Amino acid sequence: MTTKYDVKRRLKQCYSPKNTEWELVDIPELRFLAVDGHGDPNTSDAYRHAVEALYAVAYTTKFASKGDLGKDFVVGPLEGLWWADDMDDFLARRKDNWRWKMLITVPDWITGGMIEDARDTALAKKNLPAIADVRSETLHEGTSAQVLHIGSYDDETPILTRLHHDYLPAHNLREAGMHHEIYLSDPRRTDPAKLRTILRQPVEAQSG
Repeated sequence: MTTKYDVKRRLKQCYSPKNTEWELVDIPELRFLAVDGHGDPNTSDAYRHAVEALYAVAYTTKFASKGDLGKDFVVGPLEGLWWADDMDDFLARRKDNWRWKMLITVPDWITGGMIEDARDTALAKKNLPAIADVRSETLHEGTSAQVLHIGSYDDETPILTRLHHDYLPAHNLREAGMHHEIYLSDPRRTDPAKLRTILRQPVEAQSG
């Protein structure tokens, strides 16, 4: 019996870290389902619709891959890239001004054409207009600082402050990409104090 592809098992250093202090990891090129938006994820209908659409396309892609190719996979965890036009809004957690790109990784055998077909199939079956915005995207973040955060999303500020004020300067590094979060827990079923979230920041060496 063929084992399902599971990104958390295949790329343990990227998706199953144990470290609760910042460490460097090399992130390979990965293919994702992606959808963009902005606003407070706690109150924005656009955010909720985007996440619903991502999962609809992810599962449609999974079933098509299993049926057409005989290759099955575990749908990956929800991920997000987060930023703001004014980064002070991001650091101060003024969430109405946040921008986001929500993501779910898919195996490398899933082509852009397969994702387009799955999107069209899902859109025909489900009354979720945001499905039309789901697309294929490839990211290669490379060298990244990463940590496993346990606790509420709103309690991330201290560990992010340590990254920017302590860890990066101490290692002569600077940001080289968007703030990235990977959600290993279902917030609907998990005590906020026990939420497990991977925090990731692509970095590069300071010049000069």
